[in-house]
Amino acid sequence: MITIENVSKSFPTKGVGASTALDGVSLQIQDREFFTLLGPSGCGKTTLLRIIAGFELPTAGTVRIEGADSSFLPPQKRPVNTVFQSYALFPHMTVAENVGFGLQMQKVPRAERDLRVAEVLRLVRLETMAARLPRQLSGGQQQRVALARALAPRPKVLLLDEPLSALDLKLRKEMQSELKRLQRETGITFVLVTHDQEEALAMSDHIAVMSAGRVLQIGEPREIYDNPKSRFVADFIGESNVLPGAMIGRGNDILIAVRPERIAVSAPASGSAGRIRGTVTAVTYLGLDTLYEIVIENGERLRSRTRQSVDGLVAGQAVVLDWSSDAERHLTN
Repeated sequence: MITIENVSKSFPTKGVGASTALDGVSLQIQDREFFTLLGPSGCGKTTLLRIIAGFELPTAGTVRIEGADSSFLPPQKRPVNTVFQSYALFPHMTVAENVGFGLQMQKVPRAERDLRVAEVLRLVRLETMAARLPRQLSGGQQQRVALARALAPRPKVLLLDEPLSALDLKLRKEMQSELKRLQRETGITFVLVTHDQEEALAMSDHIAVMSAGRVLQIGEPREIYDNPKSRFVADFIGESNVLPGAMIGRGNDILIAVRPERIAVSAPASGSAGRIRGTVTAVTYLGLDTLYEIVIENGERLRSRTRQSVDGLVAGQAVVLDWSSDAERHLTN
């Protein structure tokens, strides 16, 4: 559906030339998939979304939508629609009028417009609220109106710029399920921008992890989580313990990542020699899990997360840590 070929984007900066927001980004987004651009603030993910939408033009490279070069097409000529962070609903219009506004601007006949508005309101489960004003809705309901308005023109691609960031935790979880349901039922290609790694893991078919204007890794959520290729990806997606190591027989220095849930912690008297010895510095009960923070012999700090607390382990106690070899991932810097 979308092909990004070596796209770069620079913005002029007063007195210092230009700043680079994107640096040679290439990726492919398949038809009917939920694709997420994930990374911290300032990594270039929103700039890339705006380039796909046509709100920004690339400094270099090509954007293809359905195989056609769309790099310099205006937004209204692209088969895409965008849902922004702010809902941007017209406060004086009803829900139905907000949803139908884009269709009205496209001069869609009234009868067809009314049918389409009713269809998308059913899709987002707001058919009983068509006559309400935005101020009469909750935040989650307003977000659904914004989604319905974007879906009404039947775009081939729906672009979502951190659409859940203004919602509280419970609503965000509910809307994650709703977004995935909408994508599945409509068959539209969804492209989401977010800095929330749990959000990306929960909804995506594929994730592109970005940093400093570049794509560091692309893959399915489980692949990204289980097999990070760099220290940045290992740290950004979930939690990782990163330790220095060396390739046996070669002497090459490497970095080894081990997820906290793969590390077993026990008292030395349990009979396990373990891989590493250390001292517990904190024990945090998290409901389903218990988190142990440990300082090991070389001064590094590690975390172990277990589903069952280990009897008797408290801060200040000596422990041994162990994990299987298949829990280790070798990383690049």
